[in-house]
Amino acid sequence: MITTTYREAIQQALADEMAADSSVVLLGEDIGHAGGPFKVTEGLYEKFGPSRLLDTPIAETGILGCAVGMAITGMRPVAEIMFSDFLMVCTDQLVNNAAKYRYMSGGQTSVPMVVRTSCGGGIRFGAQHSQVGETWFLQFPGLKIFAPSNPHDAYHMMRAAIRDDNPVVFFEHKAIYARKGELDKSAGPAEVGKARVCREGTDLTIVATLMMVGRALEAAERLEQEGISAEVVDLRYLRPLDIESVIKSVSRTHNLLTVEENHALGGWGAEVVAGVVETAMDELDSAPQRITLPDAPLPFSPVLEDAAIPSVDAIVAKARSMLGGQA
Repeated sequence: MITTTYREAIQQALADEMAADSSVVLLGEDIGHAGGPFKVTEGLYEKFGPSRLLDTPIAETGILGCAVGMAITGMRPVAEIMFSDFLMVCTDQLVNNAAKYRYMSGGQTSVPMVVRTSCGGGIRFGAQHSQVGETWFLQFPGLKIFAPSNPHDAYHMMRAAIRDDNPVVFFEHKAIYARKGELDKSAGPAEVGKARVCREGTDLTIVATLMMVGRALEAAERLEQEGISAEVVDLRYLRPLDIESVIKSVSRTHNLLTVEENHALGGWGAEVVAGVVETAMDELDSAPQRITLPDAPLPFSPVLEDAAIPSVDAIVAKARSMLGGQA
């Protein structure tokens, strides 16, 4: 067990997979000599050279087009889209090519590629560089969506993503790159598609992803001081989505709150609530609640951005309200 940062855990996973498999190739803007915009690939160029780390032009469609071609011809490319906001530029390559190629070939061709992307707000990058985007691709069979919240999961989920024979979109929250946590490299491969209960409780289930997991855990600590026992579930994967684990948690707590750094309309929280209501509505003692972004682009102003992104205070207040206390 070692202590490392979220950034370093991803970097180590990339290095370990590149060392283990010569077909793993990284491509993207500034990932070589520069070490990536957030220094996730720092040191890898010196270790593996220009044939394994390919610096590309600012051409998101071209980056993913190359990655699809590499994947269907026997390589395992890891393509970086610098900000998740710009996944929309190359959506056609991702959802009409990568996601569907295996199906359209009758299973004869796999597409083992990973799309790494930094996401989320909290560091004042403005409306065009602060979106999460994890919900944008829920509609497309053939894709997998990974969203780790801590160094241990980031390491093992990245290695699992690279080894997967299907295209994976791997979201890395840029506001937690420097966050430290424990990593057990010997823990074995990640169980793909399985949520994690990272704090047990009896009164309320809080479901979150990425940066919101840390805020949910902090809120649970505060709620405990008030006599409210909150269980925190880190989804980790948006596709496949582990509704079963959420239902098991709600069966213990009988109350459900989702917290996401997305807008309410089309957010994953709505899908989680629907899954619980369809399957286990009788377990609920109150109407499920969601905390999301307001229906507006994320602002650049620090004061406004902090007010828009779900906070610990907002989670605590909503939990009190749900359980009959004063918000």
